[in-house]
Amino acid sequence: MTLRAPQDPATHSAIDGTGWIQEPVDRAPLTDVGQIFRMDMYHANHPDGDYQVVNKVQVLDPPRAIGWLTGTEKDDGHLEFGGWTWRYNLARLGPSETEVTLTYDWSAVQQFIRDRGIQFPPFGPEHLTNSLHHLAELVSGR
Repeated sequence: MTLRAPQDPATHSAIDGTGWIQEPVDRAPLTDVGQIFRMDMYHANHPDGDYQVVNKVQVLDPPRAIGWLTGTEKDDGHLEFGGWTWRYNLARLGPSETEVTLTYDWSAVQQFIRDRGIQFPPFGPEHLTNSLHHLAELVSGR
């Protein structure tokens, strides 16, 4: 397996285990640390329902790892990251087997964000399991 699926923002809605990710706004493959990519989202409990997140690539080491910070873009264009990160680590186990570890880390979420009443994590652990199953299906062509 290669890391191409998580590197392609167009596949994120297929990998997502919650169904919140709708469409990529930025469709360019992820190629550099520091690269920004945006995703259209929908969540019934979000104040706006439809919203957009901005992501900044923090780790890009194909085919071993990819990770990004998630946040928002303010009306003035300023990017604000909330302190949560996503990361995929891949370890080749054999010619046709790869172990994938998905980490969602919210430990750096600032108190003022938590004070808004947003629960962290905003979903149960089944989301990560669902995401890994979706990734496996995408990569295997199922």
